[in-house]
Amino acid sequence: MSRRAVITGVGVVAPGGGDRESFWSLLVAGRSATRRISLFDPSGFRSQVGAEVDFDGRASGLTSQEVRRLDRAAQFALVATREALADSGVFDGPPPGSVDPARVGVSIGSAVGNTTRLEEEYMVLSDDGRRWLVDHTYGVPHLYEYMVPSTFAAEVAREVTAEGPCTLVSTGCTSGLDAVGHGAQLIAEGSADVVLAGATDAPLSPITAACFDAIKATTARNDDPEHASRPFDRDRAGFVLGEGAAVLVLEEAGAARARGAHVYADLVGFASRSNAYHMTGLRKDGREMAEAIRVALDQARLDPTDVDYVNAHGSGTKQNDRHETAAFKRSLGEHAYRVPVSSIKSMVGHSLGAIGAIEVAACALALDRQVVPPTANLRGRDPECDLDYVPLVAREHRMDAVLSVGSGFGGFQSAMLLARPGRVPVDAGPG
Repeated sequence: MSRRAVITGVGVVAPGGGDRESFWSLLVAGRSATRRISLFDPSGFRSQVGAEVDFDGRASGLTSQEVRRLDRAAQFALVATREALADSGVFDGPPPGSVDPARVGVSIGSAVGNTTRLEEEYMVLSDDGRRWLVDHTYGVPHLYEYMVPSTFAAEVAREVTAEGPCTLVSTGCTSGLDAVGHGAQLIAEGSADVVLAGATDAPLSPITAACFDAIKATTARNDDPEHASRPFDRDRAGFVLGEGAAVLVLEEAGAARARGAHVYADLVGFASRSNAYHMTGLRKDGREMAEAIRVALDQARLDPTDVDYVNAHGSGTKQNDRHETAAFKRSLGEHAYRVPVSSIKSMVGHSLGAIGAIEVAACALALDRQVVPPTANLRGRDPECDLDYVPLVAREHRMDAVLSVGSGFGGFQSAMLLARPGRVPVDAGPG
């Protein structure tokens, strides 16, 4: 019997709003959450703007001990997990519960792990960088956990007493998309019945800012933070670094519908490819991303003309925007000129490994509510980016299938297809 994963719970911690509904309100309003960085003094950096989350762990329900122990990104993940679980109600069945812990999995993505706490602890151990040989006696008891990004997945697993497969996916900026794809595959292959899948990153720190300054990937448009993230715009000048998390409850479709769960979307196709070309460079023809899209369409048994909306990677760099525009034309043909395409990074920035999961959450909400989020700040389109990028204003639009794509340093290219419940044959889907 074929098995498919569906989304029954959505939890989001994102810039401009600390929960799912605040996040969605920001998107449909076309409002940007980018501003001058306040988490550290950015005055010495080329790029001084970011998309920060207004976040207080205690106000979000974490204990004082959890706040003390956990990196900012881990805190995001736990808060998003709890919102997704409350939304889904998957564990609300009668005692002793309807889900065997051994059938519950976790798949969490992250690009840069516990960056915030690692940098803070290095500064303490090195006496603010004065000592080449650090003094380990000043280290906190949890220092080892900060060295190991897999602690994110372990924390989520403990939160839900998940005893099934538990995985940390780290594939750069496609980590979130790949983690959700892996979670869907765990359900399809029968390794789990419920998977907490998503991603988290909190990279707004001096070390990360310095890394992206060095390659001039982030914007230097510091005088106008709100309009600094401008995907597909002729005046774009690089991406805006962000932070956040999204966690989704994935369930086996038959079980979810049998319990009467609200299903946001069916996960009907997923594929990932590598360009084996360059750590940060992209080929102009978009061949690798186009191939990932083609395979995802084949899994879903969909024609390119069945795609009703494309959630673009849309980072706001000339290289990426032109690359994926070419990939859409290559994979969707003439339909690429008719389908709406938009980038939510124009509003919530680029949270590295987390953004793919945040974008999947946006796609699930878009399908559920039949509204396409806009590309904010798009006022003068790049002539080489000649598709319908939904400038400035959200659009009501009938959607049965949506495509979300990601592109990451290292040459990673991923594509995922989500469909309205029951609109795609039951034996289609990633497996």
